[in-house]
Amino acid sequence: MSGGAADAAAGERHAILETGPRLALCALLQGADWVEFGTVRDLVGVSDSAVSKHSRTLEEAGHLEVRKGSVGRRPRTWLRLTPAGRAALRGHLAWLDGLRSAIDSPPPAGS
Repeated sequence: MSGGAADAAAGERHAILETGPRLALCALLQGADWVEFGTVRDLVGVSDSAVSKHSRTLEEAGHLEVRKGSVGRRPRTWLRLTPAGRAALRGHLAWLDGLRSAIDSPPPAGS
């Protein structure tokens, strides 16, 4: 392998992050400690049930940690990426970047 193909191999594909809302959720959380569920919902732009479903999938994979509590009398849920989740996101983004580089590279001579 050489050029763009080698670059694509530098990262690691994580199929769990290929669903748009999961990738967006992880991208949002990577720069924060704990983020409240409603903030995640609003910034990712999906429904409560979608955040719940995708966060459960990521939690079961060990990529996300969930903390429940309350503020006053109101129940609250907070989310954050685990170290494994941060590593998976970095690897997946590197893999995507490698694919982009492969597409942007001119084809080898003789192709």
